[in-house]
Amino acid sequence: MKVLIVYDSVSPNKMTKAVAQTIGEVLGEKGIEADTRYFAEVDKSAIKNYDCAIVGGPTMAFRPSKGIAQFLDSLPKNEFNGKRAAAFDTKVKMAINGDASKGIEKKLKGLGFTIFKPPLEVYVQGLGKNMYQFKDGELEKAKNWAQEAASTLSG
Repeated sequence: MKVLIVYDSVSPNKMTKAVAQTIGEVLGEKGIEADTRYFAEVDKSAIKNYDCAIVGGPTMAFRPSKGIAQFLDSLPKNEFNGKRAAAFDTKVKMAINGDASKGIEKKLKGLGFTIFKPPLEVYVQGLGKNMYQFKDGELEKAKNWAQEAASTLSG
């Protein structure tokens, strides 16, 4: 099983990158080959060599970041039929939340992927000047999500 984890991360302290790396580490510990890549460094022609894609980015203006949205829009349609995928995002919890992960999931489905797990939503809190930290327990939630994903992918 080969999994490609693709992410966008825009804050100076790279919160979404940390989530992507956490997912990759957990999958690796469970014996799944996982490559974690920033979206701009992904060889789009090589994606078809993976069994699964896990794609994530920060929620920005109530939707996926421009980078991850453009990345997904640039992929060929129906080249991924039969492959599995899942989405994740990072966001600040507010009274009205946007949802990058649902937008990412919709784009993945449109590309022909089968969604194998509900999206992971990881909450961060602002520290001022575009700096963030994980809310208590959120990185542990990401680890648990990745462990469940590993079980589903291995089963």
